[in-house]
Amino acid sequence: MGLGLSLFFGFLPMFLFAWLIYWLDRYEKEPLLLLGGVFTWGAIFAAGAAFVANTLLGYGVMVITGSENTATLTTGSIIAPLVEESLKGLAVLAVFLVFHYEFDSIMDGIVYAAVTALGFAATENVYYIYEYGYSQNGFLGLAWMVFVRVILVGWQHPFYTAFLGIGLAVARLSLGWPVRLLAPLAAFALAVATHSIHNTLASILHGLGGFVTGTLFDWSGWLLMLLFIFWAVQREQKWLAIHLREEVALGMITPAQYLMACSTWKRSRARWGALLHGQFHTTSRFYQLCSELAQKKQQLLELGDEDGNLRRVQQLRQDLAQLSQRLR
Repeated sequence: MGLGLSLFFGFLPMFLFAWLIYWLDRYEKEPLLLLGGVFTWGAIFAAGAAFVANTLLGYGVMVITGSENTATLTTGSIIAPLVEESLKGLAVLAVFLVFHYEFDSIMDGIVYAAVTALGFAATENVYYIYEYGYSQNGFLGLAWMVFVRVILVGWQHPFYTAFLGIGLAVARLSLGWPVRLLAPLAAFALAVATHSIHNTLASILHGLGGFVTGTLFDWSGWLLMLLFIFWAVQREQKWLAIHLREEVALGMITPAQYLMACSTWKRSRARWGALLHGQFHTTSRFYQLCSELAQKKQQLLELGDEDGNLRRVQQLRQDLAQLSQRLR
């Protein structure tokens, strides 16, 4: 019973958080298959390997120093941040390298990083909820640990790993090799640093004052990241407004379609209306192509014909024009 509840409350909130991240990516949605893949990597491979590595390295520190307290602090402040951000980051790096055509914006980097980290957090939550909640204090302990892991620190892992996603996106959208090399390294360092600060504060701060201080520190970081996400989404909307005007002038899409493409609420309304007429898939695909075309035209403007941007723009324009005719 305790294990089943730990699995339920460990994974269900993280699935809901992942859906919220998917929802926040308002314009150019990432493929669900890829998102499922990175979540699975985080939940199974990254979490499993991190548990083994953290345990072995922490034990090694205890053997060398002879101090359990030193081993605990070292594991939390140094070993775990390095190991866990490296393992989570491998999934984001794989998408960046293998599926780079899906890695088109800052928001894309955040989405892949956050969903990977939520998979990791889900498995870690199960362990904490069962081991430190149910096993020690029964259902009351389980409820308290669910509150801690989901409400108080539920967004910590996505927050850390999002920095790496941002760094890789900056590299993806840059022509200069110094930026392409340094941005991911700086972002990884920031992910490890924020992870380390959180773990260190949790180790050294005690009592109600420490609890409040740690929570305020964590939530302040989440708020800043949320504001950054709003900025990234608004930037994508700006690209839509700029680049789709040409498609209206060329007759590829209608003025009404243009207005809907540039508004998340009008898009949603159009999709629900299409559902009643059996055109939900076509309508959703149309607005997805609008976003992809705007992003590719922006890349063509900034990066030139890097990685076949011109060919991709022409293909997207052709596909968009066909769908536009079907929806008129």
